[in-house]
Amino acid sequence: MAWQGLAAEFLQVPAVTRAYTAACVLTTAAVQLELLSPFQLYFNPHLVFRKFQVWRLVTNFLFFGPLGFSFFFNMLFVFHYCRMLEEGSFRGRTADFVFMFLFGGVLMTLLGLLGSLFFLGQALVAMLVYVWSRRSPRVRVNFFGLVTFQAPFLPWALMGFSLLLGNSILVDLLGIAVGHIYYFLEDVFPNQPGGKRLLLTPGFLKLLLDAPAEDPNYQPLPEEQPGPHLPPPLQ
Repeated sequence: MAWQGLAAEFLQVPAVTRAYTAACVLTTAAVQLELLSPFQLYFNPHLVFRKFQVWRLVTNFLFFGPLGFSFFFNMLFVFHYCRMLEEGSFRGRTADFVFMFLFGGVLMTLLGLLGSLFFLGQALVAMLVYVWSRRSPRVRVNFFGLVTFQAPFLPWALMGFSLLLGNSILVDLLGIAVGHIYYFLEDVFPNQPGGKRLLLTPGFLKLLLDAPAEDPNYQPLPEEQPGPHLPPPLQ
């Protein structure tokens, strides 16, 4: 019964958050069970473009290391802030949310080439947290019950915490940089004099992922309108 309740609760989570979180957990489980090796997942330009192992463009965003504190820490932030974005500023805009993932993933991959970064999942988490924090500037965040601050400071607090854990902050800085680029192009530049939206979600994504818009000129039939309905007159 507990598993059924947990499964029912998980199905209430928005689709993109549910899919990405599940993919990360399943990838890590496959590595723990030795069904996959991290060497089959990491980003390697030579293997991608010369050996056509194109799955590495995706799998390097799904693996956060072996089961442990770091993995659960990242999954907590992935699930929470990805869901906050999808249920907040991206509510009803699934295609735009997926496009943000694609934009961030492509830009991180290109910039990651310069730093020889092999796994970029943590950078994606930093991007999600950064975009949410900039769109929620008045929200106060309680950081593990230790300190409370405004949301825009959260990405930097996470980077400092990552540094305390002995991790390289280069990945976090990459995610913050890409998150800032997305935020500037999507939220800042279009509102400047002469500015416009440069990040336009492809139409095929909208057709595939978004519910069709209602026709404002549609007139519902009498039987489709709310309220009691009288039976048709007898002939």
